[in-house]
Amino acid sequence: MTAHLTSAQLSEQHAAEGQIVLVVNAGSSSIKCSVYRVIDDPHAEAGARAIHGAGGQIEGIGVAPRVVAHMADGRLIVDEKFPVAQVADHDAAFRLLRLVLAVGLRDTPPAAIGHRVVHGGAHFTDAVLIDDKVIEELDALTPLAPLHQPHNLAAIRAVRVAAPELPQVACFDTAFHAGNDIMAQLFALPFHYYEEGIRRYGFHGLSYEYIAHHLHTVAPDIARGRVIVAHLGNGASLCAMKDGKSVETTMGLTALDGLPMGTRCGALDAGAVLWMMAHGMDYAAIEKVLYQESGLKGISGLSSDMRELLASDSKQAKLAVDFYTYRIAQEVGKLAVVLGGLDALVFTAGIGEHAAPVRAQVCERLAPVFGIALDTAANDAGKERVSASDSRVPVFAIPTDEEGMIALHTARLLREAHVHAQPDAGAGAAARLGQ
Repeated sequence: MTAHLTSAQLSEQHAAEGQIVLVVNAGSSSIKCSVYRVIDDPHAEAGARAIHGAGGQIEGIGVAPRVVAHMADGRLIVDEKFPVAQVADHDAAFRLLRLVLAVGLRDTPPAAIGHRVVHGGAHFTDAVLIDDKVIEELDALTPLAPLHQPHNLAAIRAVRVAAPELPQVACFDTAFHAGNDIMAQLFALPFHYYEEGIRRYGFHGLSYEYIAHHLHTVAPDIARGRVIVAHLGNGASLCAMKDGKSVETTMGLTALDGLPMGTRCGALDAGAVLWMMAHGMDYAAIEKVLYQESGLKGISGLSSDMRELLASDSKQAKLAVDFYTYRIAQEVGKLAVVLGGLDALVFTAGIGEHAAPVRAQVCERLAPVFGIALDTAANDAGKERVSASDSRVPVFAIPTDEEGMIALHTARLLREAHVHAQPDAGAGAAARLGQ
């Protein structure tokens, strides 16, 4: 059951108390759940601010499961490793995490749940309230994001069963790039394929949107310029932005394209796939190679974890890191051509935020062309600005907050749709999420 409030009532309530939003971010190897309070802030780029409260994460699903969760005041709820058999897949991980996070929701029942959904296709270019039709349409996009879409939808369906009265909102990684020019979307295939939706969509949009908002706050002159953001995590891509808007990105139709990633191949001559088919490999076998056995893991023969590769003295591990930074620098050059120059470079996400040697290698490769100079001490310490004072192009390492962007979009959509859970509905839903 939901109650419909007038716009004036909802605005008054929102300004005074904020909206409590539970955010679920189900990735290819992890699930994050976070509680945010969204309050009005006329000084913020989005007109509102998302304040992080309790949060939890399960990482290493099916490999080395670990659960970490904190209360809003920083108190640790749990930090524990689990046997693989106990958290073998995303369904088991979500059940475990919602049990843990229910503790943090007891006194802060959510008004809604916002979900990261990787692929929105051509139809979903903004956040949307979830209903049966939306789920059906998103399910049809699963072949374009097989590592992510099923997990995103599994979390949505699990919440619908546990707390059907709670509004749910889907926020899309593709939406930030939806306004890109046709030149950035087109493949050189017969044009009817483009009309049927075979085009370059781009991903990691929620992360890029957060960085654009953050730069607007801390460096508005840079935010209005030509910025390339490197989202480097288990998945990796670059985005060229002008005036805070996406212009071009390295990922395409699927999250396989562009940079090499943890286990994904990145850009690949389609002839390699034809060769695999000609040598008897079927769809499932090829998909497994491209999505699960390639990238850093495939080249190194050791691991998809950048921390392990940087710590290793293996020649193959070094080759994997060198190729990774080579490709990043190469793509930065391409995007700078599209932008007509480069005013700032930003590193973000797990590797981008924490792997100082990767930032150093990329910037060393770019230095002869762009005049980039790192401040070694700042880079090693993980400061926000890691470039030297005489660097022609400033370089930043900024933590991203995809969940915060999801919370902002979810609260905005609730206000626009005049949807809000009844006062006792959120508390009951919070309890049932832990069942």
